[in-house]
Amino acid sequence: MKTAELLEQRSGIVDRMNTAHEKDDNEAFNAAEKELKDLDGKLTRAKRIEAAERTEQGRTIAGDHKLESEIRTRFNLGRAIAGRIDPGSIDDAFEREVQPELAKRAGKAAQGFYIPMELFEKRVLTSAGDGATLVPTDHRPDQYIDALTANTIVRSLGATVLNGLSGNVDIPREAGAPTIGWVAENAALSSSDADFDSITLSPKHAGALSEWSRNMVMQSSPQVEMLLRRMLARDLGIAIDRAAILGGGTNEPDGVLSTVGIQTQAYTTDYITTAAEMIAKADIANVDARRSFLTTPGVRKVAMKVKDADGYPLGVAPQFHNEPIAFSNNVPTTLDPTANKHGLIYGDWSELMIGVWSEIDILVNPYESTAYSKGNIAIRAMATVDCAVRHPAAFVSATSVVVT
Repeated sequence: MKTAELLEQRSGIVDRMNTAHEKDDNEAFNAAEKELKDLDGKLTRAKRIEAAERTEQGRTIAGDHKLESEIRTRFNLGRAIAGRIDPGSIDDAFEREVQPELAKRAGKAAQGFYIPMELFEKRVLTSAGDGATLVPTDHRPDQYIDALTANTIVRSLGATVLNGLSGNVDIPREAGAPTIGWVAENAALSSSDADFDSITLSPKHAGALSEWSRNMVMQSSPQVEMLLRRMLARDLGIAIDRAAILGGGTNEPDGVLSTVGIQTQAYTTDYITTAAEMIAKADIANVDARRSFLTTPGVRKVAMKVKDADGYPLGVAPQFHNEPIAFSNNVPTTLDPTANKHGLIYGDWSELMIGVWSEIDILVNPYESTAYSKGNIAIRAMATVDCAVRHPAAFVSATSVVVT
């Protein structure tokens, strides 16, 4: 039960206590007082739950949690790929067994085979090298050094993720509430209807094509299993993150900055003033209190150099009025092609929806001409997603942010 409903009940109980007091009805007063005490306990819990929800990380909606847990512990990407190269040469029974369930999630059969999204829940990293150095010799694959890449950020800010979609998805939205009016006694109310529209999520496809050595795929090192996951998730994870922030390109989802109707704030004077104006606009628009800034490392560098009246650096947090701040190289730095203009966004990131239709679909092709001549394997990875903002006014984008 929501806090508002509990507060309404509490008001009714207090009215009953007042009535019982006026009538000097001790029995009724004591009964209402007991109800009030019990209700206050529920109200305290409800407020704690709402506070926890405001600070909760991005949630995944739908899905079989028991199966997801089993997939995380048992599904082996290396076995799945090796089983497609040489069927019967390796025990990939579990990887084949879960394919019908993954196809059910996606709403269609895979062109090759599906890799569940559960395998890609952590930070996306890229890898370097040709794979031959990863075959066990005297090397230490357990000490493999990841490349430095941008973090995927929007989910950690609280974006809402909807899994298992099929076909275009229309999500109803309240566009306008009935007008409330005051009337005299025995006077008629004016007619006023609620307005509704919808947000549509439709499949958008992203993919990567790569060539791997046969030895790298067939060898069984657990560290290489993790490397294969990172290699497959590299471009897909970062591409989806960038699309969720900006998007709007050919065949891309519309990200936050490409959404029509988001609020804007011209960069004025300094970051302190600009951030304050952005916060104020979100306040006026009734945006939920769970908000964060997202910007580039370039903006962070400039903000850290701002000093107070005595010449001391203020640091980043006061610059943005102690609001949560995240920095990522996935945020665009060229919003204006004629100038070095960086993105600076403030809002409630749970208002950003990421729809997922397809698990990562992997097609292994050992007969692709270039790969075949070297005994290698061509692998194509694709994912199908879309992004949408529930209420554009929940985001404020600073414009003309120039980093010099």
